Amino acid sequence: MAPGRAARRPDRYPAGQPGRRLLPETAAGRRPGLGPHRAPHLPSGRTADEVAPDDLAVVIWAVNLGTLRFHPWPVSTGDVDRPDQLRVDLDPQPGVGFDQVVPVAHEVRAVLAELGLTGWPKTTGGRGLHVYLSIEPRWSFGDCRRAVLALGHEVRRRRPDLVTTTWWRDQRDRPVFIDYNQMARDHTMTSAYSIRPTPAALVSAPLDWAELNDARPEDFDVVSVPARFADRGDPHAGLDGARYSLQPLLDLADRDGLPAPPAPR
Repeated sequence: MAPGRAARRPDRYPAGQPGRRLLPETAAGRRPGLGPHRAPHLPSGRTADEVAPDDLAVVIWAVNLGTLRFHPWPVSTGDVDRPDQLRVDLDPQPGVGFDQVVPVAHEVRAVLAELGLTGWPKTTGGRGLHVYLSIEPRWSFGDCRRAVLALGHEVRRRRPDLVTTTWWRDQRDRPVFIDYNQMARDHTMTSAYSIRPTPAALVSAPLDWAELNDARPEDFDVVSVPARFADRGDPHAGLDGARYSLQPLLDLADRDGLPAPPAPR
């Protein structure tokens, strides 16, 4: 997780994976004066006082409380109202394997490339995939949801056998849901290198596109990922380099007559 990014919901499992999950509110009042804090405004009208783990001391503090995974926002602490990352969640439906998600990710990459954009894939630690895109912090969360919806519609047009963008779960009739509402203001995703609270201790692992076809979620766990990182470094080291305009995706939305989807409740 890059410095300067507010992290929501560092999930705590102080009794280990089988134990009770404690949300960050449980740690309120016991947080040291480490790192900057930001208080983004949520759709409910509440604010969320979030820690931004800018140095190792903050990470160590969180781990000492039993944190297994961080949930960073797609914004930086300098501007918590305009995302600087577009995050595409490829969510397999029940019973759908990772092998059906991979071709959808490749199609996402192809659409982005045709628009002059570069996406960065990672495993979720489960059966799905995330694709990240660095963007200029000029657009609202609503614009970003609309952009991901437009991307999903285009991918669905190319792969109608695999993709759905239907929000209501009981109406999804294809294996992989492109979840545009993960770009809602109060939604976050598991960070790269976070550990999933499962017996296998799988890790959300950044990937190169060239290795995606041969990758499997079970290849990346708390034992294999540190060795992988030591051997090859971070495949997403360049993620925060070039920042792109969201306009090509918004143009797709205009072409297809897609309004901004309502915020999830």
